[in-house]
Amino acid sequence: MMGDMPSDFWSGWIVVVTLVSLAGLAWAIFSVYAPDNEPEHEGAEGPVWDESLTEGENPAPLWWFWLILSLMVLSVLYLMLYPGLGSFQGALKWTQGGRLDASNAIYQAEFGGTRRLISEVRIETLQDDPALMRSAERIYDRNCAVCHGYERQGQANLFPNLVDDDWQWGASHEQVEVSIRAGRNAVMVGWSQALGGDAGIKNVSDYIRIIGSEAADGHPGQAQYNLFCTACHGVDGKGNIALGAPNLADDTWLYGDSDEALYQTLSAGRYGVMPAFGDRLDDTQIRLLVAYLTRM
Repeated sequence: MMGDMPSDFWSGWIVVVTLVSLAGLAWAIFSVYAPDNEPEHEGAEGPVWDESLTEGENPAPLWWFWLILSLMVLSVLYLMLYPGLGSFQGALKWTQGGRLDASNAIYQAEFGGTRRLISEVRIETLQDDPALMRSAERIYDRNCAVCHGYERQGQANLFPNLVDDDWQWGASHEQVEVSIRAGRNAVMVGWSQALGGDAGIKNVSDYIRIIGSEAADGHPGQAQYNLFCTACHGVDGKGNIALGAPNLADDTWLYGDSDEALYQTLSAGRYGVMPAFGDRLDDTQIRLLVAYLTRM
């Protein structure tokens, strides 16, 4: 903003450049339309275009003059009323910060009570308020639906379903808030070399499809699973929400359970990213989103 110029030199320089530019424009316009700037008399020497067209034969229309003059007058009035001449604040003392403070005061007066209520009441109380849930849905639609879909059922075998009971990083209010506020970065590394290539990948893929069942005992992929996978997913394949390691013993597969999908997951890994929204959404919006996403 002009009121925060680092030195008087730069403030003065802006004033000089602005005023000189206005004066130069005024001189250029008046010199074109000055009364003594008449077309040369017929027969005078000078350049001729297209056999008969000579300089000054078809001057600019007069309404151009009045239009430019009006705009210059408006420019001068603006510079008198608002910041524009270096550090001069203008007669109205208008600033962006002052305008923002005034708008914020109006907003707080109208919605401050509701925002305080949202921050104080229990999540379950928010979930029982249809008006607040409609507001939360609008927040979701603007910020989350592009990935998770407007029905919250995920999409493209890349973004998780938010209406089921399977939450990779936990489904408690606190855990969902952390996911929204700070984001999540999953790291499923590729195991192609460690598993010994395609044969090992197929064994482990087949094993995790039946993990937890009687048929899993003694399966060729069990030993490799126990060696490489249990640290994150557990011996029973139930996963670990603290690490974001998904449950492999249920029927929920974010990236799909086809041979191709499992091969890609085990060989090359998966690196899903949930971006952080803590800097984009305020505390009230995040709390409403938590209530909206965790209601049954």
